[in-house]
Amino acid sequence: MIAAVDMFCGIGGLTHGLILEDINVVAGFDIDEECRYAYEVNNPGAKFIGQKIEDTSPEEILKLYPKNSTKILVGCAPCQPFSSFTNSQRNKRDQWKLVEVFAELIVQVQPDVVSMENVIRLRAFQDGAIFERFVDILEPDYEVTPYEVYCPDYGIPQNRKRLVVFASKRGRVDLIEKTHSPANYETVESTIYDQPRIAAGEVDANDPLHRAQNLSPENLERIRQSKPGGTWEDWDPELILACHRRESGRRSKSVYGRMAWDKPSPTITTQAFTYGTGRFGHPELDRALSLREMALLQTFPRGYKFVNPEYQEYHFTKIGRWIGNAVPVDLGRVIARSIVKHLEK
Repeated sequence: MIAAVDMFCGIGGLTHGLILEDINVVAGFDIDEECRYAYEVNNPGAKFIGQKIEDTSPEEILKLYPKNSTKILVGCAPCQPFSSFTNSQRNKRDQWKLVEVFAELIVQVQPDVVSMENVIRLRAFQDGAIFERFVDILEPDYEVTPYEVYCPDYGIPQNRKRLVVFASKRGRVDLIEKTHSPANYETVESTIYDQPRIAAGEVDANDPLHRAQNLSPENLERIRQSKPGGTWEDWDPELILACHRRESGRRSKSVYGRMAWDKPSPTITTQAFTYGTGRFGHPELDRALSLREMALLQTFPRGYKFVNPEYQEYHFTKIGRWIGNAVPVDLGRVIARSIVKHLEK
């Protein structure tokens, strides 16, 4: 039997991908207790453990695996420390240490196979020191193989590149072959075109997750003048923000944009429901993405439950954070297939 434990599990994107490929996920660890409902209700049999990785002992993890199982340990350490935005924030400077903590826990648990998913920039962060330290900790016991995965090559409708690292006691883990090419990439159209048409500030009567944030009169006029794949340069001059009129802001053209129907979406972030934080304008309607559309572009199944029906609280910021921070479910499936193929070989 193959059994997995998911560290930094969130609402279960990676866990769900593993389960869909018949890997038994026994538990997920995360500090956000509010993720418990979505994690457990969508992944029966997987136990949510609300706990920091720093407070987790190897004994706690080992006792979760069934006897004589092939042990898999996966995780996606928070990637915000490696973004260009948060690099300048002192209060987040030390979060990169979670990568090293994860590596040390791996060595203590000694699972058969490991996978870590993160942002591409991790390999270059601090001149590569953080990533090299992660590899150095593992290499005495594991063969470590990193891959830079372009998500559209695997049917994920986002222009997203991710670092996927495998480590195995049984030799090199090969990433499975690409399943798509530019000729048949999944696109915004193939993923969300059939969603009911709602305006900014509206909620679909049959799907409370299909809700769009309201827009100010200024932003409503801006999105009306935005073209798919265009920039704020398409607007009337009086609508352009002061920051973009300055020389330092003229290069910031990846905000206040519309997506294009015939291309994959931009990388879905925690703020993808907000028009001004990226190219998250709907290709046709005058609004940003709805929470449901965010989830679909993250390849969560349409039936995935995010909110406990007992409370019915649909907060944009909270749910947006859960969805944006998740590993796309279909990337989880790619990781799972690679591991299964490796173990069979």
